[in-house]
Amino acid sequence: MLRSLSGRFLILTAIFVILAELLILVPSVARYREDYLLSRLERAQIASLALLADDMIGPDLETELLRNAGVYNVVLRRDEARQLVLSSEVPGPVAATYDLRDPAAVELIRDSIRQLFQPENRVIRVIGNPVREAGLVIEVTMSTGPLRTAMIENAGSIFLLSAIFSVVTALLLFFAVRGVILKPIKGVIGHMQTYAQDPEDARRIIEPSASVRDLREAEVALHDLQTQLTAALRQKDRLAQLGSAVAKISHDLRNILTSAQLFSDRLEGSDDPTVKRLAPKVVASVARAVNLCEATLAFGRAEEPAPRLTQVALIELVGDVIDSERLAVGDYDISFAEDIPATLRLRADPEQLFRVIFNLVRNARQAIEISGAAGEISVAAEESDCDWLIRVCDTGPGLPPKARENLFTPFQGGARKGGTGLGLVISAELVRGHGGQIELERTDADGTVFLVRLPKEITHLGIADR
Repeated sequence: MLRSLSGRFLILTAIFVILAELLILVPSVARYREDYLLSRLERAQIASLALLADDMIGPDLETELLRNAGVYNVVLRRDEARQLVLSSEVPGPVAATYDLRDPAAVELIRDSIRQLFQPENRVIRVIGNPVREAGLVIEVTMSTGPLRTAMIENAGSIFLLSAIFSVVTALLLFFAVRGVILKPIKGVIGHMQTYAQDPEDARRIIEPSASVRDLREAEVALHDLQTQLTAALRQKDRLAQLGSAVAKISHDLRNILTSAQLFSDRLEGSDDPTVKRLAPKVVASVARAVNLCEATLAFGRAEEPAPRLTQVALIELVGDVIDSERLAVGDYDISFAEDIPATLRLRADPEQLFRVIFNLVRNARQAIEISGAAGEISVAAEESDCDWLIRVCDTGPGLPPKARENLFTPFQGGARKGGTGLGLVISAELVRGHGGQIELERTDADGTVFLVRLPKEITHLGIADR
């Protein structure tokens, strides 16, 4: 109960109502004390006027008048003369004097609080204005015991009424809020739980029905979210099925094309002029089809495993990449250069980093081959306080606009005819696995520069390591 929203709301409502009633209680007790003292002054004035009207009143009657007034003696000031009208034995010295002729509210509250927390019976003097202008000032002495008792009884009555009022108010608010707010909220929660059991079932999507504007807005937002999520899940399922089918087709098609590639290689040895002229185009077309199948299968595999980080000598790794690409250059006039400090070692997965640099260098080589002009590919590396930076530069014709707009989009970011663009996508995924990123630093008619940024700082379970 206490951990539920409704239970806490009930308790907080009761507390706030009680606090509000306490703010009313203190001034009420102060006002009651003032009225009590003023009533004693009025009774004392009536008793003194009875004595002034008949000087023959005996001691017994005088005592009776003082007892009825609840005071020990009465002093009445008339015509600038101070006169002790009624008197009796005072049980002790006067402990305090209170002037009620023009009291401040703060003073009355302060005196009433002090009175409540002083249990001993004391004698006090009270000064006030006589009613109906029956003199200038009236003074009485009285004990505080009956006053404190009356104040406690009055405070208890007010507090009891406040407690009853607080409980009733809290219950009414509790049931009102529970019906108007909490019940619809629980309904929304129930819809969410039901939807979570089968998100692809459109019948489980919530239908907004709340009459409260804020709750209805929440239901509408949840309805839109569930609708979009259901559609996305269905689309994802269809894409997964399509991807599985494409992977199977690509696998079988690759095997078929590999056989066709072997046959097409023999066509180049034919003496027929037409066959000699068309054979290179057939071989190139089959090779592109094989590459497309292999790239599709690679991209369709499960997510790349987490990199196994070790210290890598970058100059050796880049040397392996360049040696491999030199063999693939063939008759094209392409040169390679590297500017890597011999002592530079970085933290990376050597196999994955090789694939990243290989893809970038291969793309650069293919771009220069397409241009038909001579070119150069260079790989440079440096380090800062936070990162290792690897740049792959080429002097090719630059990336076309479509490739720049879809640089890391599968099957759309290819820079050459027949390209898939999957090399950059896979490379970017591998670099992200290292906590870094690949950036297109520059591309224009003078060439293209890709920047690979690998962070030196790696976080394990929230602890930064170097």
